[in-house]
Amino acid sequence: MAYRAEDDYDYLFKVVLIGDSGVGKSNLLSRFTRNEFSLESKSTIGVEFATRSIRVDDKVVKAQIWDTAGQERYRAITSAYYRGAVGALVVYDVTRHVTFENVERWLKELRDHTDANIVMMLVGNKADLRHLRAVSVEDAKGFAERESTFFMETSALESMNVESAFTEVLTQIYRVVSKKALDIGDDPAAPPRGQTINVGGKDDVSAVKKSGCCSS
Repeated sequence: MAYRAEDDYDYLFKVVLIGDSGVGKSNLLSRFTRNEFSLESKSTIGVEFATRSIRVDDKVVKAQIWDTAGQERYRAITSAYYRGAVGALVVYDVTRHVTFENVERWLKELRDHTDANIVMMLVGNKADLRHLRAVSVEDAKGFAERESTFFMETSALESMNVESAFTEVLTQIYRVVSKKALDIGDDPAAPPRGQTINVGGKDDVSAVKKSGCCSS
């Protein structure tokens, strides 16, 4: 298959990483987008994002993944940070039970700021630290089921399940969006081909590029 240009994609999805400070959000982001891991843990100041494209079915899905500081003092960024997000990874550290307890608060904030259709995954990171485990898989699974979120344990250090977690979220978003596109297929009010349509209800960075449009 011919190489596709960096900006050649069928879908663009905004995915946010949330959770307490120090749970490994930045390393999950760098592992997935650049296959890098830094042992020198430094707090993210404000917001950063990175992108990576994957293939789902026969479509190219470009993920724009946003990473924020988990510290309380940066909470003012929330509404802009969440705007347009169609997926979220809610991250805790399997060795620090308090970060798991705080997931409930993060989920509430997420639901307050995003579209009801957002795809959420609970992520227990640092699963390589088996001897320090403080949160059992069973507890996390049970919580995820009650909250109707996906669940996966990851290790950004060992590169375990990082790819799977992001890919699963992006694939599920794609399923939601393509179903929506089918649902509005016969709708006379649907936008004409060649126009960008928004996926969420808010000012949306996540968009579907309809075939028939060409960028100049």
